[in-house]
Amino acid sequence: MNNLHLVDLTSGEVKMEPIRKGFGRGLLEAGKINDQVVALCADLTGSTQISLFAEAFPERFIEVGVAEQNLVTVAAGLAAMGKIPFTSSYAAFSPGRNWEQFKTTACINNQPVKIVGSHAGLYTGPDGATHQMLEDIALMRCLPNNVVVVPCDSVEAEKATLALAADKRPGYIRLARDSSAVLTTDKTPFEIGKAQVFSEGSDVTIVACGTMVYQALQAAEQLFLDGIDAEVINMSTIKPFDAVTLIQSARKTGAVITVEEAQINGGLGSAVAEALGEEFPVPLKRMGVKDRFGESGTADELLNHFGLTSSHIAIQAHAIVKNK
Repeated sequence: MNNLHLVDLTSGEVKMEPIRKGFGRGLLEAGKINDQVVALCADLTGSTQISLFAEAFPERFIEVGVAEQNLVTVAAGLAAMGKIPFTSSYAAFSPGRNWEQFKTTACINNQPVKIVGSHAGLYTGPDGATHQMLEDIALMRCLPNNVVVVPCDSVEAEKATLALAADKRPGYIRLARDSSAVLTTDKTPFEIGKAQVFSEGSDVTIVACGTMVYQALQAAEQLFLDGIDAEVINMSTIKPFDAVTLIQSARKTGAVITVEEAQINGGLGSAVAEALGEEFPVPLKRMGVKDRFGESGTADELLNHFGLTSSHIAIQAHAIVKNK
């Protein structure tokens, strides 16, 4: 791996923590830095970790109840008056239920409303298809003015929250429910709109976001033992998309794999395909949920069921390198 201050993932003592906890810490810190930061929730303060902010700044917190459309429209009104509102709920409900309101009141007017979509993806586990929001990346990246961030761990989620609080555009941050590996440190760079090369290689590029970055890094370790040098990119910002870093890597490796814990239609894989198709076509394999809904099970069971483990990535890497 390169020198981007990553945790040593070969030590056997990798810390596990829900990504959403990093958001909670980040919003609390953002509230301390700027008294214009406010928070709203749809009756899920503890689950989404927005409770840390609510307890510290009760005068800047609004509980709207189970009313997700109101959640973002009230936030848009606050933003129009100079506030920086963060709205939290499960991603299945926000943006799942309030996409049109977010588009109309926040994105069209370019107001800095931030949607915090917690419990997104397969790490929602036993809650099943209704709560495993897999379409959110596609829904949110198509909105003009909107920033879309998918942090790879809790440390990056904290940094991303602080960055979104300082950003004047609408924004969406995607958070997983269950614990996942902590890969980064306080010194690992993070910048909205900038991908990070977490492991350098010359044979194949693996582009991942969210919890899948860990799986990609594990696959790279496995591939190294097999004689394949994989480059791993953490594409934590889906929009604005860092095509420059992607194309630079593709020119070097000549083949790309994308991995996301979401629908591949319209998601990270689509963003990569669009950039490569227009600027530098190379063999591409998209890995993710393929036009299916989620199912009940543990996170590990679901990753294996949908073919999104490090072993599955390594298999695809062998095939694409052999045929490129």
